[in-house]
Amino acid sequence: MAGGPNVARGPVKWVALAVLVVASIVGLVRWLGAGHESTDDAQIQGRITQIATRVGGSIVELHVTDNQFVQEGTLMAQIDPREYQAVVDRAEAELDDAEANAAAAGSGVPIAEASTSSDVKTAAGGVDEARAGVAVAERQVEAARAQLVTAEARVRERQAGVTKAARDVERLRPLVDKEEVAQQQFDAAVAAADASKAAGEAAESEVAAARLAIAVAEQRVIQARAAAGRAEAVLASARTAPEQLEVSRARAAAAAARVKQAAAVLAQARLNLERTRIVAPSDGLVGRRAVELGQLVQPGQPLFALVSRDDVWVVANFKETQLADMRAGQAAVVTVDALDGRRFNGTVDSIGPATGGRFSLLPAENATGNFVKVVQRVPVKIVLEPGQDTGGQLRPGLSVVPTVYTK
Repeated sequence: MAGGPNVARGPVKWVALAVLVVASIVGLVRWLGAGHESTDDAQIQGRITQIATRVGGSIVELHVTDNQFVQEGTLMAQIDPREYQAVVDRAEAELDDAEANAAAAGSGVPIAEASTSSDVKTAAGGVDEARAGVAVAERQVEAARAQLVTAEARVRERQAGVTKAARDVERLRPLVDKEEVAQQQFDAAVAAADASKAAGEAAESEVAAARLAIAVAEQRVIQARAAAGRAEAVLASARTAPEQLEVSRARAAAAAARVKQAAAVLAQARLNLERTRIVAPSDGLVGRRAVELGQLVQPGQPLFALVSRDDVWVVANFKETQLADMRAGQAAVVTVDALDGRRFNGTVDSIGPATGGRFSLLPAENATGNFVKVVQRVPVKIVLEPGQDTGGQLRPGLSVVPTVYTK
């Protein structure tokens, strides 16, 4: 009975000792692991540019092959440019034609502007002058008609005198034969009759002249009225000059617009011609060449993949439980498996805005009620410090082991 407690106390002592040792080991591990986080779920990332053609045609030159390093601006392939050069030549000719038409249309606008007001004044003066000519011609007609009336009255008067003189001669003729009147008196009567007859003929001539003057004056009236009509037509045309000026300006504006249109077509043609040259947009390694010499390519067809050799970084997928003390700007060390564990210094650039599962094509969803908690991973971007000689050996996709120093 006395030895029972001592016997029971022995196993308890060993258990307590074991618990103390385990706690010490766990504390040591925690102490050694404190201040840094590491993961083997990490890869090198880089810029991979898919180079596609913007125009179609046959490949006539091919200057690169797979895995070849090219510098920015290097000619990688050439599409047959002859068809595109013909389009450029035609566009240049159309632009020259449009510019010539625009120059011709624009030159008429200042002339039309200068002559608009003066033409109206000149035409209005011509109308006034023509109307005055009509009035003068009409007055001449009236005067000629008045002269005709006077001449006709004089003819009647002269005819009456001729008749009286002829009767006097006939009455005196038998008396002369009988010598009852003097021969001198008879001769005076005969002379008077002849004078009256001549005066009558003169009066008839004046009537004919007056009638001719009327005809001439009426013809002048017709001509004056025709001139007035022409002057009024010129005035009406001159008054439409502002509208004609606007038409000229509209034509000039349309011609200028056609010049811009032709220039745009030419610029597009030159751009398409330039796009027949497939050049490297930056330095890099050619990967996945998908074109051969003589191949017919279409716009948008991928031809090469250009992989950046120096612009690389690390994307490390840390567990969500490792992010509590992780911040941008913290130092990191990256161990590269492909380079026999060579280490590179880096810095935490940023932490992803969501877990990697949220960016997958089919994000995991749990709507059944049978939930199993899975530790999520968040991508962390680590950039390498400049000045380290990578030798161009850090290729996108290589596995690495980054360690971030959080304290």
